[in-house]
Amino acid sequence: MADYPNWLKSMSKSSTSSSSSSSGASAFRKPFSILRSFSYHTHRRASTRTLARRFADEPKRPKVVLYFTSLRSIRRTFEDCCAVRAILRGFHVAVDERDVSMDASFRRELQELLVKGRPLVLPQVFIGSRWLGGSEEIRQMHEAGELGKMLEGVAAQDPAFVCDGCGGMRFVPCSNCHGSRKVFVEEEGRMRRCELCNENGLVRCSYCCS
Repeated sequence: MADYPNWLKSMSKSSTSSSSSSSGASAFRKPFSILRSFSYHTHRRASTRTLARRFADEPKRPKVVLYFTSLRSIRRTFEDCCAVRAILRGFHVAVDERDVSMDASFRRELQELLVKGRPLVLPQVFIGSRWLGGSEEIRQMHEAGELGKMLEGVAAQDPAFVCDGCGGMRFVPCSNCHGSRKVFVEEEGRMRRCELCNENGLVRCSYCCS
């Protein structure tokens, strides 16, 4: 074997070590490139504004309206509300959820919709202005396989959809009084009750409740 100069031997060793290190680095970077490809190519959910523009030209379909409460003071009522919400979401229909504990006007609205003599028991489900039933009626129709037929033709919605405007709460703080329920009137030189929000200083989300 020929005796090469020392400087040539050192160059060959450095090239060998650099190639091995580069191959090791590429192997080390490979998992990260895979993860990066997953992160860049994941399906992103459309924003609320995009969905609004997408369905603006479609014919209006009736929505399911659910009157319920998010308060846990009465356990049975709260559990019934959760059960009905879960059943409706299973059908992938758009549900206009109206929490009577967040806005007192929803309770007054529900009293006007219900037939006189019918007790105001939550939850209550409507298709548009047509009464569908309470907790017992919804459960019975669901178990009998009739609920799906009743919901045919209503607006559809992905149950995993979350509004970008309110985060699924259906309410946002009033932009006029910033949730304080009071505004200063310069002409009168005093504070007055804000007329744009409810008793909690909230307004309905304009993106998902329009």
